[in-house]
Amino acid sequence: MPKRSSKKKRPRDPNQLAKAIVDEATGEAQEAAEETPPADEGKNPAAVALGRLGGKKGGKARAAKLTKEQRSEIARKAARSRWGRSR
Repeated sequence: MPKRSSKKKRPRDPNQLAKAIVDEATGEAQEAAEETPPADEGKNPAAVALGRLGGKKGGKARAAKLTKEQRSEIARKAARSRWGRSR
């Protein structure tokens, strides 16, 4: 499932929206998308990879470190917070 940030935004102006729809239908939108440079061109690829790597292992590492009682307390606190706001 793609992330929301990768979802292509459509123009709000009706004329631009109509052109975008026609371009998508005729396949011209694909060619235009290939011409535009990637959004993260100015980012350091090594830093991006490191940040992603830490994000990917963070949850698993934390879960492995916690005891059953600690996980239970975290869940209890979250449930209290959730149900406390709805009233």
